[in-house]
Amino acid sequence: MGGGSGGHVTPVVAVLSEIKKIDKDVKIRFWCDKKFYNQAKNVMKSFDPNLEVLRISSGKFRRYHGIPWYSQARHLDVLWANFSDLFRTGWGFLESVAKLLLWRPDVVFTKGGFVCLPVGLAARALNIPLVIHDSDAHPGLTNRILSRFATKIATGAPLKYYPYDKTKAKYVGVPIADTFKRYSSLEKDSFKEELGFKKERKLILVTGGGLGAKRMNDAVSAIYKELVKKSDLILIAGRDQYEELRKKMGKDTEHFKLYPFVAKDMWKMLAASDVVVTRAGATTLLELAALAKATLIIPNGLLTGGHQLKNTNVYKEAGAVYVLGDFEIAEKPEVLLHTLIEMIDNKKLLEDLGNKFHKFSKPNASYDMAKLILSVVKK
Repeated sequence: MGGGSGGHVTPVVAVLSEIKKIDKDVKIRFWCDKKFYNQAKNVMKSFDPNLEVLRISSGKFRRYHGIPWYSQARHLDVLWANFSDLFRTGWGFLESVAKLLLWRPDVVFTKGGFVCLPVGLAARALNIPLVIHDSDAHPGLTNRILSRFATKIATGAPLKYYPYDKTKAKYVGVPIADTFKRYSSLEKDSFKEELGFKKERKLILVTGGGLGAKRMNDAVSAIYKELVKKSDLILIAGRDQYEELRKKMGKDTEHFKLYPFVAKDMWKMLAASDVVVTRAGATTLLELAALAKATLIIPNGLLTGGHQLKNTNVYKEAGAVYVLGDFEIAEKPEVLLHTLIEMIDNKKLLEDLGNKFHKFSKPNASYDMAKLILSVVKK
């Protein structure tokens, strides 16, 4: 169970792969929220074409980091959305109870995201063992609620960052696919050529996640003509803004490619890149750490609890990444251009950043998570 973003889906694939290795006869179903259903289905089908992917109704509680509650309360659209989503969550709970009664699994695993709340509550109501995983250094509201009655809890960062019961919590890291690892220069050159780029040129990849990141996209679209004079560029824009950017930026060229979303072989694009520009989702950051990739983080500081800022600080304090502000690049896109040129022009800097970042990788996280899930199944 996972949803709300690709960062809640791709780790599930890594865990399921390990579970299948341990028990090839295991029966699995994946549930997600309706908004991210198409992207999640594509990701899951690339793992197992026969895997059943189902939708669950859910709602979320909208609150924005750094904005006082009384200012947020003035926005009637936010208040109405929060109110109406209470009923969506209630309906999702009833849906989950019905589906769980019909299937009756031995264990429910929730990776995170607001859609996990109704499913986790339903598992509790039906006395089905529940295992949760929290990737971010700042626990989300859903996991804080579910942790009270979860059978086991796994975390993406050391336990000191979490308020969880230490007797049932375990630090495993963030599960990622085994394709996320260090690659040689020859392998990376080969990946570049597969993607249609020349190995002699540097390659920058910009991704804001499955739904995109408008301020990042707009900044890149403002500077890309200058940027491609120095480097090749891939922009994964998200489906919501893809058509707008396609009209603005034109057709793909030998130095530039635009995608709405990448469900298959995203690891290869990341591995081929010399620099990756990304938000601060915990899963993405650990994937890049495993790849030893020079990374520029542009965290979304408005998200709940400032969790992307907290994720970023873990790596920034170690000097393992470059960081720019979200609104900084929106107001002055040239700052992004100059930073990227500074990075790609310094080979030693790229190597140092990659090496420092790689120290945070947890290569056994997927296996450890799979074993933790199977450990609660009643024999």
